[in-house]
Amino acid sequence: MTAPVLEVDNLIKHFPVLRGLLRHAVGQIRAVDGVSFALRGGETLCLVGESGCGKSTVGRLLVKLMQPTSGRILLDGVDVTHLDEEAMRPHRRRIQLVFQDPYASLNPRLTVGQIVGEPLENFEDLTRTAREEKAAMLLERVGLRADALVKYPFEFSGGQRQRLGLARALALQPAVIVADEPVSALDVSVQAQVINLMMDLQEEFNLAYLFISHDLGVVEHIAHRVAVMYLGRIVEMADKEALFAQPLHPYAEALIAAAPVADPRARRRELVIEGDVPSPMNPPSGCHFHTRCPYAFDRCRIESPDLREVTPGHWVSCHLRETARP
Repeated sequence: MTAPVLEVDNLIKHFPVLRGLLRHAVGQIRAVDGVSFALRGGETLCLVGESGCGKSTVGRLLVKLMQPTSGRILLDGVDVTHLDEEAMRPHRRRIQLVFQDPYASLNPRLTVGQIVGEPLENFEDLTRTAREEKAAMLLERVGLRADALVKYPFEFSGGQRQRLGLARALALQPAVIVADEPVSALDVSVQAQVINLMMDLQEEFNLAYLFISHDLGVVEHIAHRVAVMYLGRIVEMADKEALFAQPLHPYAEALIAAAPVADPRARRRELVIEGDVPSPMNPPSGCHFHTRCPYAFDRCRIESPDLREVTPGHWVSCHLRETARP
């Protein structure tokens, strides 16, 4: 088995809550509360969960758009967690980000050639002609014509803009792409085109994807493994087939039960979870999910379960599953 290109160990991000004239810290929001996983070349790990669970914060931490409170991020075996801007610069080309909104992520004042060529200008010593040639090649690879180089973002549809975002991300030949809800703003038919393009690019360049999404239909199509997040923590992680066939955590079970099924003859077991997501500023004691879990018992309210491997490759954080494997 190949070595991971990205490793995350107990990643934590807490945001202070400031109040009063002197801006005193009165608490902290536990946005990411101990996330760990590894990602190998050619693999897609999908991070799923309700809005506000910390998915996007994990993505921004990995590309160093914000600094973690604690934990470690290893890129190609190198600990980049606390590197400053100058020291991080040579590593940035190895991990790139594709944003959720394909229009807001593109500078409307720049042409497509400038947008796709900007990473090349920053990291490679190429002539202007060489940059334009490489940008044209990247555009063609993502399904756009080379004459798009002289156009501006407003001249493209949403799906085409996201293709531009992919071309820009590919410019530096990264090992890892963090895709934060990359198709949620697109029509369903366009979603399929972009997802299939991403899968083709992954096969061609051996890319590792951290794919952040709330759409389980998309996840079921693109994922190799799935990690389910709840209130800043991963509560279940497994191969896609194992997770969708038999989710072991009640929260993952409820998410899959709530997802629409294309086949009208197919039926999924219904599991309704009641109540709202607790505040990440004041999470419940014990298992964070116990306030909404239909199976909760006394231990769940007191003791936080560890993320354990209960069957080979299937990890879950739930007291109900602790006897499944020694």
